[in-house]
Amino acid sequence: MPLKESEAIILRTYPFRESDLVVTLFTRTEGKVRGVARAAKKSRRRFGGALEPLTYVKARYEDRERQDLARLEACEVLDSPLSSEVSYARAIALGHVAELLDELLPDREASDAVFRLALAVLGELRGPGLWIPLTYFELWMTRLMGYLPDLSECVRCGRVLNGSRAYFHALADGIMCPEHKRLASSEISPESRKLASEMLRAPLSKIRSPGSAAAAADLRKFLLETLEHHIEKRLVTRGMLEKISQSW
Repeated sequence: MPLKESEAIILRTYPFRESDLVVTLFTRTEGKVRGVARAAKKSRRRFGGALEPLTYVKARYEDRERQDLARLEACEVLDSPLSSEVSYARAIALGHVAELLDELLPDREASDAVFRLALAVLGELRGPGLWIPLTYFELWMTRLMGYLPDLSECVRCGRVLNGSRAYFHALADGIMCPEHKRLASSEISPESRKLASEMLRAPLSKIRSPGSAAAAADLRKFLLETLEHHIEKRLVTRGMLEKISQSW
């Protein structure tokens, strides 16, 4: 079969046999693809540092008949997070982006909107901020996957909540007014809901907000609980982000 070529973002790699790697790529043309990179641990010419997570590459691969895994022939680096210094906190943030893409995207289903979102967020994560790009990414992934509820009204009674106190619960699909909140609910502030509305209207480069971990922490908690509810598992990087937020 002829080789396929596509822009792609490397999500994960796993050891396979003695010198091979299984690579999960998010390709622009076919969505999430898994392939085997033969002798990837030895071949500097074909792969070099191109298989590091979140590297933006031009990938060439071949689908093999009656095989679940494609054969990854080569990757050309277009951009890499390792081209500049990566702190521990930013490494966790990059891992979070990779985990969300891997967990939320179905195999072989292209999404140019998600691909463009990922590239924009990876670019912003090179700047001084961390939490706003992550919040933007979580919000838009929740929306693009079809999981984001209306943040302006109570899911139980339909009451408009603009400017009013609102609550969410890990097992509820939406936010609730004070009268209908569930036991052990968490509050999401009007400021965070206003920020979410702004993020849904404007590109990430236009969002200006305090860069501390406290900014929109309640919104991130709501988004991650919504995502975990739908994928029915806890995200590994969520706990890591919570730890670094305490010292940010």
